[in-house]
Amino acid sequence: MLKVQRVLVIGSGGSGKSTVAARLGELLNLEVNHLDKFYWSPGWVKPEPDEWLKTVTELTNKESWIIDGNYSGTLELRLRKCDTIVFLDLPRVLCLWRIVKRYFLYRGGSRPDMAEGCRENLNFEFVNWVWNYHRRSRPKVIRLLREHAGEKQIYWLRSGNEVNKFLSQLKIKE
Repeated sequence: MLKVQRVLVIGSGGSGKSTVAARLGELLNLEVNHLDKFYWSPGWVKPEPDEWLKTVTELTNKESWIIDGNYSGTLELRLRKCDTIVFLDLPRVLCLWRIVKRYFLYRGGSRPDMAEGCRENLNFEFVNWVWNYHRRSRPKVIRLLREHAGEKQIYWLRSGNEVNKFLSQLKIKE
């Protein structure tokens, strides 16, 4: 692995973005920014588009970072500014299982990678988004990864075993 200073972790809901980002932060000694913490305000209130763009620009202008999250409206900006991309392309059944498990683990409260005041919930809209990520969002992500292939380090991880192997290899190198 070459020098890593700006890492983007992307993938479907339930793919393990926040967990992988946190682990990478420990291994690489980089600040981790979970986009969900910056995007949502208490009660699941969305920011104004210009406010959101300003926030993401400020995050990506830092010298080093790990950012996890999707938010397709700012994905191209984050891709331009990162040097490394970790794409968690896990099976959708696994992702669905994980969001259900997460709901029961954190229901009634906010999970650590989420903004305060955003109680964990599981609704049809989110389940539908996770189920259809493979068809709706994944093709755009793959297109963007191919566009940036020559200039970025890209780790396209398709299973839990590949994720574990990737993290283990990083641990050995550090």
